[in-house]
Amino acid sequence: MDKFDQAIIAALRQNARMSVSAIAEQINLSRSAVSERLKKLEQTQVIRGYQVLTSEAEKQAVSAYFEVHHQAKSCAELVDFFRAIPEIITCHGISGDMDLLIYVNVPTMQRLHKVREAIDAHPAVCKIKTHVVMSEWINNLPAQL
Repeated sequence: MDKFDQAIIAALRQNARMSVSAIAEQINLSRSAVSERLKKLEQTQVIRGYQVLTSEAEKQAVSAYFEVHHQAKSCAELVDFFRAIPEIITCHGISGDMDLLIYVNVPTMQRLHKVREAIDAHPAVCKIKTHVVMSEWINNLPAQL
């Protein structure tokens, strides 16, 4: 990726609906060059998709983070259990007092409670702490396909 590809990606991060013409004008390339580069970035999966991000207040769904402390020999022992819960979006091993940081997206608070209970009921889980997402101001994560 050269500076033009990086500039295209930066422009799309600011506004994923920006027209090819607007990007071309912003980065001083021809429209056809930008189109060609976009196609290549998509084909090579550098750009994996485009998404709409709504404010948390407008969402019907609920997002939360669970901090999980467990007594299993390794975090990897719990991965299959977590994979079986479709609302779990990410699960990271972390440093500090907790072992895992799990991000979930559920349709309702009631479902959030059920997912939390399921995790808490696992015999290896010692402690779980829930952080409900109230607002999202920055999200530079790549789009999920």
